[in-house]
Amino acid sequence: MHHLKLLGTLFKLNLQQELAYRADTVINMLLSLMWLGWELLSLSIIFSNTATLGGWGPGELIALLGVWRLVNTLMAALIWPNTERFNTSVRDGSLDYTLLLPVNSLFLISFARIVIWRAWDIGLALVLLAVGLNMQGGGATPLSLLSFLLLTLSGGLIIYSLWVVLIACTFWFVKFDNNVTILQALMDAGRYPVTVYPAWLRVIITFVVPIAVATTVPMQALRGDLRWWQVLLFVAVAMVCVLAASLVWRLGVRRYSGACA
Repeated sequence: MHHLKLLGTLFKLNLQQELAYRADTVINMLLSLMWLGWELLSLSIIFSNTATLGGWGPGELIALLGVWRLVNTLMAALIWPNTERFNTSVRDGSLDYTLLLPVNSLFLISFARIVIWRAWDIGLALVLLAVGLNMQGGGATPLSLLSFLLLTLSGGLIIYSLWVVLIACTFWFVKFDNNVTILQALMDAGRYPVTVYPAWLRVIITFVVPIAVATTVPMQALRGDLRWWQVLLFVAVAMVCVLAASLVWRLGVRRYSGACA
């Protein structure tokens, strides 16, 4: 309950910051709509020359684009803005103030900056998902929908855990500003099914930087391509990743010497 109240306070502070620059917010929303149009045009061009892409139809690709935009939006709203802030705070010692507060430091680092206008992108992502599933037609069962939700959440947690490990490396390598560059660079790969990529790239975006786990895998569950034990395996992997990231974070905090060192 304490963390929910704190999250509400952080949300209000960030909302006030967004409202102070209303014109920027409107422009960003229009640009997001423009990029969505470009993405849909790209899919239209692709399917004007082929009926399927890696075994996926137009509706499935639109739904996958919705899942990708949902994951990408959450990262753009939370992860990217807080990365630079955290790196700077480790170097200049201002992280001391965060660690001294009576709240979980990782929670505060993760939600200190929230880009509120990105809620618009979340809405667009949900619309894409609904439209894509409708185009795909029937076939989604309550069990497949539940698996989809579990795997989407699990994929998000896995990527979040990877982010925590990457930023925690700053405790050991202070000048480490590019710690999430690879994660950012590979995000675009998640907008297409993993089956369209060569084997070496599939391995990277599934096991090294698991973008596909948060995009393609949930859609595979919705398509009925996964068995129940595979769904449980991905959920278990997400839990292990969260625990491992938490451990790495605690080790990094212990190593942190602060501004007075």
